[in-house]
Amino acid sequence: LEDNPGTGKTQLARGLANSIAISFKRIQFTPDLLPSDVVGVTFYDQKKGEFEYREGPIFASIVLADEINRASPKTQSALLEVMEEQKVTVDGVTHEVPQPFMVIATQNPIEQLGTYKLPEAQMDRFLIKTTIGYPSHDVSVNILKQVNVTDRAATVHPVLTSEDVLRMRNISETVHLDDAILEYIVRLVEATRHNERIQVGSSMRGALALTRCARVWAASDNRGYVVPDDVKNLAVPVLAHRITLTAEATFAGNTPEQMIGQILEDVPAPTLGANA
Repeated sequence: LEDNPGTGKTQLARGLANSIAISFKRIQFTPDLLPSDVVGVTFYDQKKGEFEYREGPIFASIVLADEINRASPKTQSALLEVMEEQKVTVDGVTHEVPQPFMVIATQNPIEQLGTYKLPEAQMDRFLIKTTIGYPSHDVSVNILKQVNVTDRAATVHPVLTSEDVLRMRNISETVHLDDAILEYIVRLVEATRHNERIQVGSSMRGALALTRCARVWAASDNRGYVVPDDVKNLAVPVLAHRITLTAEATFAGNTPEQMIGQILEDVPAPTLGANA
């Protein structure tokens, strides 16, 4: 979640975590945060006379990495293994994180003072990057009417368990993907690699992410099959943060979101039969 300060990014992440009866931990990323503060540390217990591993806050089903781009790249890299492989290796010993597992990160725009740009390898591990934006006039007035509610996320109560989430994950895996849809996703990703205004195109991880998201989108719409519109609706939030524009394109005012939008217009979508 990338947006200006005060737009409710942290409240949204906490509210989502509170809606599931699941373990939740928050890490406030600061310039002096160390990798061991995230993944944990091995220490010598003098009473027992042996080394013990103390788990870091990454060992929760939902982890909120608050203002992630305020920590140094060294600390951010501590998340690379766990976000990809769902496990943590400390001093040669591998520890599994609980399932389901998800990292929600919030960040201020990179132009803000005291922020570091996230490494491309880490950005690629985030399934979706999106913004919240400012509320509309009527919603803003409504928020002010509820000025006594100081912690909006605390008003959210669990409606699901971790088992429910895992069961829903299994349901999404049964959603049918026509070969024409797979071809379409690959053509979109390949178009990002062959565009003269894009320096680095989307990885294969991006194509897999778009495929998985399209399945979940279809399942949430009570469909057992994916249609081209599912892919179109998700292409920008899933692919835009995975591409790097050339200096000329950036200087000309182009954004990754605009480039993905242009590619969606240029690459023809398949037309599926009624029994797709």
